[in-house]
Amino acid sequence: MTRSPRTLRFVAACIGIGLVSGLMSGLFGVGGGTVIVPLLVLLLRFDQRLASGTSLAAVVPTAIVGVISYAVHGSVAWIPAVILAAGAVIGAQIGTWLLARIALTVLRWAFVAFLAVVIVTLFLVIPSREAVFDLTWLSGAGLAVTGVVTGILSGLLGVGGGVVVVPALMLLFGTSDLVAKGTSLLMMIPTALSGTIGNVRRQNVDLVAAAVVGLAACTTTALGAWIATLVDPFVGNILFAVFLTVIAVQLAVRAVRLRRRAPAA
Repeated sequence: MTRSPRTLRFVAACIGIGLVSGLMSGLFGVGGGTVIVPLLVLLLRFDQRLASGTSLAAVVPTAIVGVISYAVHGSVAWIPAVILAAGAVIGAQIGTWLLARIALTVLRWAFVAFLAVVIVTLFLVIPSREAVFDLTWLSGAGLAVTGVVTGILSGLLGVGGGVVVVPALMLLFGTSDLVAKGTSLLMMIPTALSGTIGNVRRQNVDLVAAAVVGLAACTTTALGAWIATLVDPFVGNILFAVFLTVIAVQLAVRAVRLRRRAPAA
């Protein structure tokens, strides 16, 4: 597998990618892979698999800094995050198993439709910053299901868990936007660590790029989390809706390309 030469351009591109992804991670409570992967492919000519593995490794330090930043404001639900992470680990295995059994084009369009519903809902439901997450047997079971669904989608599409978890926590469980983002980042850490170990064994990670991107991202993650505490919840919803729209467009483009490459019946 060819790797990009370690030139000044390589380092500068990794730093730039890290700065942008770190800001997005802190602001929206996502891992940043939706930013890192396409930019590694576009700027450094990484293939899709290597970009995904490198992105997952870079997410680990980014998420840790993000969790600390949100925890300072008391915006992390620790036990719900553990439940979500456990479900996601199981779901990821299911997603990997389903990968060879489900048409990716159909799945991508279904997820685009799901994101469209979420985007519309974000304009209708405004989370309260004073909302408290009440963990019950029912909500705990709901978290476990949400985690499994998140893991399945992650295994199938390579999308970060925050894209599903953040809106789910706000819209289904009534948490504040800040708690949803902080909890989402905590949930990602064990999942990203597990995936990175597997990718290192398969040599699907550029460790130098991951280190530079991850360290650069750490410098802006706290800034993104701080900005999230300053913006009005409705404004935060609008920004998150724009972010989800970008992801939906990316998935739609991939679905169209996949269909064009498919052999004629």
